[in-house]
Amino acid sequence: MSKQPPYYAVIFTTLRTKEDHGYEEMAAKMVTLAARQPGFLGFETARSEIGISVSYWDSLEAIRQWKDQGEHLLAQKKGKELWYQWYKLRICFVEREYEFSQS
Repeated sequence: MSKQPPYYAVIFTTLRTKEDHGYEEMAAKMVTLAARQPGFLGFETARSEIGISVSYWDSLEAIRQWKDQGEHLLAQKKGKELWYQWYKLRICFVEREYEFSQS
């Protein structure tokens, strides 16, 4: 992600169900679709026992538009029905960032 703060981060923390039910395909589709949305800045994800996905946006309005996007609404519905035992979503304002790299 190349944008400097301030910006917004949407942190999506999940506990998945055991069965896939098309989750991997839908997750990939959502990342591709989000990347085309106005205001999208980037995406990071990690999964172990729980999953944490963070999307970055330039405004609260961009986040609202993404939340209400038609295909994303369908994915949200399927998430509740098929893919998640539990989830929590947080929207944060990023004022500063720091980074370290040995390379």
